[in-house]
Amino acid sequence: MTIPAKMRAVQLVGHGGPEMLELREVAVPEVRRGEVLVRVAAAAVNNTDINTRIGWYSKGDNDAVDASWTGTALPLPLIQGADVCGYIAAVGEGIEPDRVGERVLIEPSLTEIAGERLETPWYFGSECDGGFAQYTRVASRHAHQVDSALSDVELASFPCSYTTAENMLTRAAVGRGDRVLVTGASGGVGSAAIQLAAARGALVDALTSPAKFAHLAKLGAQRTFARDADLLNDPGEQSYDVVIDLVGGPGWPVLLEVLKRNGRYAVSGAIGGHGVELDLRTLYLKDLSLFGCTVLGEGVFAGLVERIESGQIRPLVAETFPLERIAQAQDLFQQKGHVGKIVLEVG
Repeated sequence: MTIPAKMRAVQLVGHGGPEMLELREVAVPEVRRGEVLVRVAAAAVNNTDINTRIGWYSKGDNDAVDASWTGTALPLPLIQGADVCGYIAAVGEGIEPDRVGERVLIEPSLTEIAGERLETPWYFGSECDGGFAQYTRVASRHAHQVDSALSDVELASFPCSYTTAENMLTRAAVGRGDRVLVTGASGGVGSAAIQLAAARGALVDALTSPAKFAHLAKLGAQRTFARDADLLNDPGEQSYDVVIDLVGGPGWPVLLEVLKRNGRYAVSGAIGGHGVELDLRTLYLKDLSLFGCTVLGEGVFAGLVERIESGQIRPLVAETFPLERIAQAQDLFQQKGHVGKIVLEVG
């Protein structure tokens, strides 16, 4: 396979609106020791891309100082894109050449770069270039071969959302018979959490907009509630073993009230607001466990690939766009009128 010298890529050139995303011709990355070069076929849009672009992860006044997931400055210009399906086009030193041609999904939580183990994991498309380009490079261990009849676009809908959801469910030890509440249930992570929890034998309820009730029921939600529903009235206090939260915001205290004694709460998003009010008495008197979930646990991504290959979960693709229309894709994403993922066709 002939690797070109140049490729099309969308680079983030600064923090701000979609005008900070520029389609450019740049050099194809050189594959290093322990790495593979992946020809990107499709890459999905998610909250991480937008939050990184606007500097949402920064805790200070200067978003250029700590805007990456690790709390450092972004290496601008940056190619974002954490959700990638593609094909291995070349391998670096130490990697078997027969990997060339494999169709792969890229694990977005990275523990290795250029043959070196990282003390603090990086996120694909945050601390290093990601998949909004025709080619990208990643450690071979993070490029997982996938054997599936699903299309490249469908497969690109899985990595970020489904591994985030699977990681939350794993950390909260969701199992058969558990009663689970999922907030933000119509988004990529929320809809994935419904499917994955149901696959574990849990009974799942969902918080979403009324227009999406029927769709989430098809995914496996037992009951659906409007975002502004009075959960203390119905289903009432002490109703859930686990809450999977992606929203936060002013309604957050109720989520601990509806947990049973010894309940587990897992969070991996704050689209409703990151500042919440916690009554410590609720936390300790009910013996609750709270889990913040970002870095993937060992084996979580490999387990997800197995679920994909066995058909236990199905993709949810709301709409597709070509790479050069990334601004329109992100605008549609932010309108929150879709169910599932918005995917960019790259290859």
